[in-house]
Amino acid sequence: MYLNAEDVLPPHLLRQVQEYVQGRELYIPKGSEERAGWGERNGTRRQLELRNQEIRLRYARGERIHSLMEAYCLSYDSIRKIVRQAEGKNSSD
Repeated sequence: MYLNAEDVLPPHLLRQVQEYVQGRELYIPKGSEERAGWGERNGTRRQLELRNQEIRLRYARGERIHSLMEAYCLSYDSIRKIVRQAEGKNSSD
């Protein structure tokens, strides 16, 4: 969303910004405390957590990695990494 700096910034701050950038568009990112983490806004992170949980459960019940590869369209290494994440968590308990 485009905003005119004169409409939103106090004059002293506008002059300071103009020392660095004049007559050009400037993107100002949100502060880190306001930023949503990767995949949080659109639900992707949660979907992947649920998928990975399901993969770990199926593997724990004896399903083979190659079967999981086909079911989830993932590589051997990806499935192995997901399964190992659970093994690492369980060993620290």
